[in-house]
Amino acid sequence: MNSAFNRAGVMLVGLVTGCLLVCQSSQAGSLLVGAARVDITPPVGIPMAGYYHERGASAIHDQLFARTIVLEKDGVKAAIVSLDLITTRRSFVQDARRLIEAATDIPGNHVMISATHAHTGPVLASDSTLDEARGGKDELVLQYSRTLPAFIADSVVKANAVLGEAQAQAAIGVEDSIAFNRRFHMKDGSVGWNPGKKNANIIKAAGPIDPEVPFVFFSNAEGAALATYVNYAVHLDNVGGLEISADLPFSLTETLNRYHGEEMVTVYTTGACGDVNHVNVSWGAPQKGHDNATRMGVILAGEVLSQWPALKTVDGPLQVRSEIVELALPAISPEEIKSSKEVIETADDRTRASFMKLVQAHKVLDVASQEGNPWKVEVQVITLGDQLAWVALPGEVFVQLGLDLKLDSPYPQTMIAELANGSIGYIPNMRAYPQGNYEVVSARCAAGSGEKLIATAVRLLKDTHRKCP
Repeated sequence: MNSAFNRAGVMLVGLVTGCLLVCQSSQAGSLLVGAARVDITPPVGIPMAGYYHERGASAIHDQLFARTIVLEKDGVKAAIVSLDLITTRRSFVQDARRLIEAATDIPGNHVMISATHAHTGPVLASDSTLDEARGGKDELVLQYSRTLPAFIADSVVKANAVLGEAQAQAAIGVEDSIAFNRRFHMKDGSVGWNPGKKNANIIKAAGPIDPEVPFVFFSNAEGAALATYVNYAVHLDNVGGLEISADLPFSLTETLNRYHGEEMVTVYTTGACGDVNHVNVSWGAPQKGHDNATRMGVILAGEVLSQWPALKTVDGPLQVRSEIVELALPAISPEEIKSSKEVIETADDRTRASFMKLVQAHKVLDVASQEGNPWKVEVQVITLGDQLAWVALPGEVFVQLGLDLKLDSPYPQTMIAELANGSIGYIPNMRAYPQGNYEVVSARCAAGSGEKLIATAVRLLKDTHRKCP
């Protein structure tokens, strides 16, 4: 089950020494597509990500993958990579891009790398105090994090090696029964976060959801399935527990592959869902574990399959743009830095009040580590023709920001991959900041950061759209 993890050292050497591939040359106007997946399952015992306490993986329920689609049109190449992980780190994204550039003719900044936000994968090494508290200095974590860029690069190399003439078809489904805004206006005047099922103090949701299910189907010249890209905005926190799992994408992939065959690569990315999860507070039944992940994956796959007759061919130029954006830090004081260290030393997340103190403490210390320097994050867009756009955003983006981006995008089908090319955590919209609660308390960026990212993305999208014939 962990053979991919054990092979990482050999793979890394092979990639660095220059695995050169001779790819098919594209005929003018033809779209070339290649797809591949690479096992990135960590070993049993590795500390797991997702919560504010340490827990070690006791078993593997299903494997984790790096799933990749490589596109080429008129000599322009791009790669879309999805990882069954909690997040992405800028450091391993840059390392993977360097390996990809060394092994292929794909420019590093043409590679989009996002995470699904599965809460049942490994902790990833970083300088964050929260990751350290969850076991981020464990040798298994350090080893896994060192070898992860090679896995990512290998998935792109493999997809690039099988490029062939292909067709892209796209459609948008609608599914509003498995995603719910998790922030609520409460009777005491506050905005609550995950207030619990059947809570009589709930008035109404404090925000929307994004029910769109945009998907793209890629098939070869004979009509055989190569890959299906699916995008949806919901937190992946069904499973919990101590088993390694991809959560919803596992059952989504199984269901779609029953229809299209095991060779098809299913690439799932998470849309803007910083304040959206799977919990229906009006329904009293439990919604946790592999059963609920399976239910959601099958429902989502069903919506994709129900819209299969609506697929329409998409063609046109392939374009890529990216830009580094500086985001301001939230204000913190020297007193907060001192008290935050004390809170973490005596960490206690057993009650809601003490949990919020812990959330605030980790945020303060992470912001302090910036020494006043703004976050430098990447906004990236990949477009195909005048119909399809993929947008990479660097964190857990509130759904309203995603909806605003779609409204202002000139592309009819705009797909947002959050937690992409590095992440700074929660990115609320301005309206949410004075409302407070978990996501706002946790946010490492100042109010207005989300709107700045959306404005950048829209500008890049308009630039590519103007260049479409």
